[in-house]
Amino acid sequence: MKALPNILTSMRLVLALFMFVALATAAGATPWISERLTLEAQFTLQRWAFYAFVVAAVTDWFDGWLARKYDAVTVWGSILDPIGDKVLVCGAVLGLMSLGPQPLVLLPAGLILFREFTVSALREVGAGKGIVLPVTMLAKWKTALQMTALAAELFVASWGAFGLPHTPELLGPASLVAHTLFWLAALVTVITGAQYWEQTRKALAG
Repeated sequence: MKALPNILTSMRLVLALFMFVALATAAGATPWISERLTLEAQFTLQRWAFYAFVVAAVTDWFDGWLARKYDAVTVWGSILDPIGDKVLVCGAVLGLMSLGPQPLVLLPAGLILFREFTVSALREVGAGKGIVLPVTMLAKWKTALQMTALAAELFVASWGAFGLPHTPELLGPASLVAHTLFWLAALVTVITGAQYWEQTRKALAG
């Protein structure tokens, strides 16, 4: 059981890669394969990508819970877990953008990517100087909000793949909820990024 958290984290990385490749292929970005896909095959890939994201997002909670429950926190797991989160989020954002022009998604998506790469750089610089940036409670909520918002956006972007009617009465409210969650996730993401930046600045100044 002690190996299970790391197995789940590794599985999250594999699922993130599959999700991104499936979305990119469905969007026509994979040479030779994409051009031979039928519309139904494209829809199937979109559905599989959505399911893969949801399963991967759920493992993000379970691997941490299992690691604490069975006292299985390891250095390898501590390294892989944040990497798995960032790969999943960034892969979902890029996969989402590959599905077509989405003006209301572009800005928050860019802010999320900017924050994730910036904080990773801050952690790397801090680690070289012996500075550890602890994960805050708001950062944990940020991850949960990102996963929820991205699941909603992927679902709306793959609306036709689930056989749902393209009627304003259904698609309109669903899009509004997804976009609202995504903008909120981006806001919280930027706030936590600013917090990490300030923590690093104070640590380096001290």
